[in-house]
Amino acid sequence: MVFKRLLGMGGIPLEIDTLVQSEPALPGGLLRGEVVLRAPDRRVEVKSIYLKLVTDAPVAHKGDGDGYTGDTFDYPSVSGYFTLEKGEERRIPLRHRLKWETPLTEVKGQKLGVHLGLHTEVDAEGIKAQTDDDLVHITALPLHEAVLDAFAAEGYALETSRIHNGTIPRTEYHVYRQQGLLLVDEQAGQDRPRELELHFHTNAVGCEIFLRKAALKERNWKSKPPARRYVAAHHEVGRVDFGEEVRRWIGEVVLLGGSHAAEEEDES
Repeated sequence: MVFKRLLGMGGIPLEIDTLVQSEPALPGGLLRGEVVLRAPDRRVEVKSIYLKLVTDAPVAHKGDGDGYTGDTFDYPSVSGYFTLEKGEERRIPLRHRLKWETPLTEVKGQKLGVHLGLHTEVDAEGIKAQTDDDLVHITALPLHEAVLDAFAAEGYALETSRIHNGTIPRTEYHVYRQQGLLLVDEQAGQDRPRELELHFHTNAVGCEIFLRKAALKERNWKSKPPARRYVAAHHEVGRVDFGEEVRRWIGEVVLLGGSHAAEEEDES
């Protein structure tokens, strides 16, 4: 445990540490942790505690409220109005249900090159400051893994990922972000692309799966190559041959070519 010492008006100190579960959480699952506050020298009135889940926002703690908090996409809630007596330490539990569209940071232990962090902001007796960044790890759901395993069997290995602001057109969304996964087949011939871009738009029932020729650095969805849309349910894991599905998907993406007129054709 490493406390951060915040100083308020008149040098009033408050020490704070936010602890997040070390094991990866799942989209749609619970994120657990606790916020630990301590008043080492005198009585402190805590007015509020704000937590923010942010993407790609590593920061250095400044202790003056000026730290950059990154792109916020979710707001976990904890109780934050109480008084700490001198020398008292209080632990406030964190139990937050993650949105289904929460970006992944890893798949089966493979890091995807994206950063999710939890920032803590406290308002107490003139203190308003952020702690430094606490890493949050989000891993793939069984449906994600089944689809990615099927691509891997076809030669397309998961290489990296990128998160952009914005949403996928004509989808119901709760997170203003889209995450693209880069799949690479080093042995691909002329009959199929070397790189594919895969998007999971996840909800409680399953995923809308979008597949296209890769343009991971392109931020604007409509500026990317055309995509095909597929649907898969969580309960289909172990029942559906995703290998057969993926082979068909790859073939259909090849046939799309470069025409945007075929954008977002559906396969149920």
